[in-house]
Amino acid sequence: MGNVLQASIGQSPARQASIFAGLPETTEAITINKVCASGLKTVVLAAQNIQLGLAEAQVAGGMENMTRVPLYLPRASGLPALGNVTMEDGLIKDGLWDVYNQHHMGICAEKTAKKFGLTREVQDNYTKISYSRAQEAWERKAFHDEIAPVKVKGKKGDTIISIDEGYLDFNPNKISVLKPAFLRDGTGTVTAANSSTLNDGASALVLSNNIVAKEYGASSRVLARICGSADAAIDPLDFPVAPAKAVRIALERAGITKSDVSIWEFNEAFAVVIKANEQILGLENACVNPLGGAISLGHALGSSGSRILTTLLHQLQRHQFGVAAICNGGGAATALVVQRIDVKDIV
Repeated sequence: MGNVLQASIGQSPARQASIFAGLPETTEAITINKVCASGLKTVVLAAQNIQLGLAEAQVAGGMENMTRVPLYLPRASGLPALGNVTMEDGLIKDGLWDVYNQHHMGICAEKTAKKFGLTREVQDNYTKISYSRAQEAWERKAFHDEIAPVKVKGKKGDTIISIDEGYLDFNPNKISVLKPAFLRDGTGTVTAANSSTLNDGASALVLSNNIVAKEYGASSRVLARICGSADAAIDPLDFPVAPAKAVRIALERAGITKSDVSIWEFNEAFAVVIKANEQILGLENACVNPLGGAISLGHALGSSGSRILTTLLHQLQRHQFGVAAICNGGGAATALVVQRIDVKDIV
């Protein structure tokens, strides 16, 4: 399981997920931290274990609780004898901060916007598209089959969480008047609206070999095969466009071209991520994130990679190819090519 912000959540988050989900105590688990790409990387690693014959089936996914990340204090030995002590925001320090250039990831997005000529208007317009698509998708219950309701215990009884919260929190009239969130010298274009939101969430998928898939695949909501995958790395400043590099490698390994791909799911860390990668790869926006993305649906760091893959799989029709791609802090990305199949297609 992917998980990024691990402070104060206890030993081995993936092991906790396994045991608390009711899996046997003999089920081994490992936690993966590839920042935003963690959830997708777990799928790749699980698939490789199966390909190598090390497992018949595995669960892969990710989880994140961004709203309760603690503040950090240095250990006692590092405290000054006199004077104030400064706390650090764990969410920023371990999730949203470029450690190489010592600034917010949003500054990287600003540099990408400038490099690719992505104006504030272009970013804001895409934000409206993302919310519009997400709202329309929820209205027609497009996410119904991929949502697993969660029961949350409270003092006044249990609450069932079965829908996303962020997609309704949208006022199109305010988008254009928001102040830039990161670059405030009069040239900034990246705002809270055209960036992804801070979220809690989890997602998971079951992977198996052909034998298990034949036996149990007929009852699956979705069945697909992995055709190829890739990781790629570039300058940390340019992390928003790392998916384009990973996608090209993954497509080559899958033996297909971009014209064979029906649907693309890119993680919307920022609107510039989508617009820049579309520009580099020459993609039509109608085929990119048709149901909205992280701007409108949320970006729970460790879960986002497996979430976009889950959403992609539920959109594809039999024999269609799809690509899931996600950038991650540090200037890298992971991409995965899949094809929707039926159990009768398994050889």
